[in-house]
Amino acid sequence: MHKEILISIDEIENRVAILEDGQLMEIYISREDRQTGSIYKGKIANILPGMQAAFVDIGLERNAFLSMDDAGVVWGEDVPVDFKNMSIKDVLKVNQETLVQIIKESWGMKGARVTTHITLPGRYMVLLPSAQYIGISRRIEDEAERERLRRVAENIKKNDYGIIVRTAAEGHSEDELDRDLEHLVKLWDKIQTSGKRKKAPFLIHQELTLVYKIIRDLFTSEINKIIVDSKNDFNKIIDLIEIISPELKNRVQFFSEKKNLFESYGIEAELEKALRRKVWLESGGFLIIDKTEALTVIDVNTGKFIGKDNLSETILKTNLEAAPEIARQLRLRDIGGVIIVDFIDMDNDVDRIKVLEELQYYLKKDHTKTHLIGMTELGLVQITRKRVSRDLDEYLRSPCPYCNGRGRIYSMVSMRLKCEREIKKVSLDNQFTTILAEVHPKLAVEFLGLDCEDIDRLEKIIGKNILLNANVDLHLEKFRIDGVADKNISKYKTKLQVGDIICVDIFDVFGSNITNGLAVYEKNLIEIQSAGNRLGEKICIVVTEIGKHSIKAVIKE
Repeated sequence: MHKEILISIDEIENRVAILEDGQLMEIYISREDRQTGSIYKGKIANILPGMQAAFVDIGLERNAFLSMDDAGVVWGEDVPVDFKNMSIKDVLKVNQETLVQIIKESWGMKGARVTTHITLPGRYMVLLPSAQYIGISRRIEDEAERERLRRVAENIKKNDYGIIVRTAAEGHSEDELDRDLEHLVKLWDKIQTSGKRKKAPFLIHQELTLVYKIIRDLFTSEINKIIVDSKNDFNKIIDLIEIISPELKNRVQFFSEKKNLFESYGIEAELEKALRRKVWLESGGFLIIDKTEALTVIDVNTGKFIGKDNLSETILKTNLEAAPEIARQLRLRDIGGVIIVDFIDMDNDVDRIKVLEELQYYLKKDHTKTHLIGMTELGLVQITRKRVSRDLDEYLRSPCPYCNGRGRIYSMVSMRLKCEREIKKVSLDNQFTTILAEVHPKLAVEFLGLDCEDIDRLEKIIGKNILLNANVDLHLEKFRIDGVADKNISKYKTKLQVGDIICVDIFDVFGSNITNGLAVYEKNLIEIQSAGNRLGEKICIVVTEIGKHSIKAVIKE
């Protein structure tokens, strides 16, 4: 498999794309300092015995959350404390100071999640200051190599610390691993010294920036090429690689072309697709990805794919094609938490096993801890994926200020009925003979009905005239209903006359009559004959008729 890392740097945003055989698999974006992995000296702000948790002031906008499970070590103690069967209020005290490390970034209304189990990752090793054991990365599958690395780890291990041997250590010598560990031990000594000297809350150790963290964690011999579009960062990356992996230096290239690096590789278009709800499969099937507060749901559909021989084969092929794409979307969108996948129903147990094995195979390629739990009695596949930071959607988009994240709005019929009810309510005030309804142009057309039948009917019901104003700046779900005194009616009436020539933008087609165009001029609705195919154009028109609720016109020859 050919793997590439693209690094795009600009003044505001750094982006890193991971490609496998030319396909975008992961995207990392940084616009500010990353929180995850950073170490703070914090102060216990308050303790919640009922939740077996505490909130820690670490100097950020919101206090960090520390659960009992993550509070197994109190900084300053010589040995870890056995917290089993203890209440958190007996272990931590308000205003107590301790070192904590962020394990999950703040997102939404939630503060960061922290732990007192500090871990310091290096190139080949992870130092565990509060543990004693030796661990070997599960991604190293060769048993002989695992045994060799375990012997090396035992030789270089310091008595006071535990270590984990990372995947990148595979094939490297004892001297290289020992130098990496020595660096981590010195870093931990420096962190402890700073922790004793500084007063909480204080940032003791900042995790590496995105680019250098990618180089440290992901740039191994499996990566065929790194392409960087910043000369300054290219030189810095070369300097770093000369220290940690000089044999890989020739795999780093500078992108000297003037055009955008991500556009050249089609990444910008892939990012747009990664934000869509529907994901198409090559066969014509598709996935629907919906995210809620508690979980993410992925639905598999056959779509345009009708198969060749029989239904069960069609379903199996669609599900098998969906499996790797689901694994890719989890990585690409960085979806965390609980994921429920609704594959197309399969009657055959053998087919179900095939699909689960296919999904499991591709999930194993994920750098983030992912666990396939299995299939429920209803045929739903359950997956958990560790949530470390905001996902791609949360990073690039914010909730719609109009629908507040609902993703749907009232239909025009529903809005017309709501508006009519408000008109009827306002019409009960007998001091007004006319009701002003200011609405979005699309809602105004819905109000009129065919040949103004609907608005005429409403006027008869309320016994009053209705002035209909179309406001293109109004949201589709907003309207304004007011009573108008007789002396003020003239200022709402149009100044246009038959024969006037004006230039207007074609806003939409005119309701169900798609051959005619819709324009708005000084809040007046204008129906333009044969202009339905000129949507978005600015054209000159001639007024042919001034109606009570709308104006008619033709295109000027």
